[in-house]
Amino acid sequence: MQQLLELVKQAHASGDYQPLVDLIPYAQVLGVKCECYGEEIIFRLPSNPDNIGNPTIPAIHGGVIASFMELTALFQLTLQLPQPGLAKIIDFSVDYMRSGLDRDTFAICQISRQGRRVGNCSVVAWQERKSKPIAQARAHFLLDTRVTAEIED
Repeated sequence: MQQLLELVKQAHASGDYQPLVDLIPYAQVLGVKCECYGEEIIFRLPSNPDNIGNPTIPAIHGGVIASFMELTALFQLTLQLPQPGLAKIIDFSVDYMRSGLDRDTFAICQISRQGRRVGNCSVVAWQERKSKPIAQARAHFLLDTRVTAEIED
């Protein structure tokens, strides 16, 4: 846990959040990237032929899009917590709005509410324009209070 705390501190100081993303093996498999634009943190899923679910269009597999959005929420929540800790997914609901074509996909997470035990987030994913989302999601996470208590000690 101390490693996570140190990485979050370094990331906030340098503005480079990629080392945090690289801690999650599945994020590495998908190729998730983290980019900062001022105060806004945007996650990017680069175009990758391995992520194609429908080769006739070609379109990104819906599970890849959902996983990317869930990872976006998890990372954002970890970065926003006053004391970084691990969050566990309670539920996750995705609305697919358009086909995710074979090109870079972006996502941004907004934390609606972060309490002591539960965090509520909404995530929007888009490709060409943020005003034309390909999917949106709502997520609830259980915040691991044991981890936070260990960090406080």
